[in-house]
Amino acid sequence: MVGLVIISHSRALAEGVVELVKMIADDVPVAAAGGRDDGGLGTSFEKISRAIEETDGGDGVILLMDMGSAVMTAEMAVENMEGREIIMADVPIVEGAVAAAAEASAGSSLKDIAASLDEVRNIRKF
Repeated sequence: MVGLVIISHSRALAEGVVELVKMIADDVPVAAAGGRDDGGLGTSFEKISRAIEETDGGDGVILLMDMGSAVMTAEMAVENMEGREIIMADVPIVEGAVAAAAEASAGSSLKDIAASLDEVRNIRKF
């Protein structure tokens, strides 16, 4: 099954998105990589790398980032994860995580989930 990693500058935000995803699709491997190692706001290469390893069951991993340095740090982690199938999704973090989790739970492939996330980017709320 495709895994998800939620990357945020805020530990609480990443964990909150994971909580929401688990409520919708509790069978999907998902991990939070939020905040710095010292607990402060920021991003952590080590947290992201560990989360990728935890959620990669062989079918690939989708990374969902909040902004800025979360994207740059995720890119560095991906570069160091040779041999793994990893996609960085350019979507709103909450909507993207929920959509990706629902599809992963249904058994969709990494590439199919990534393709459907292109549509999530433009979803309007009203």
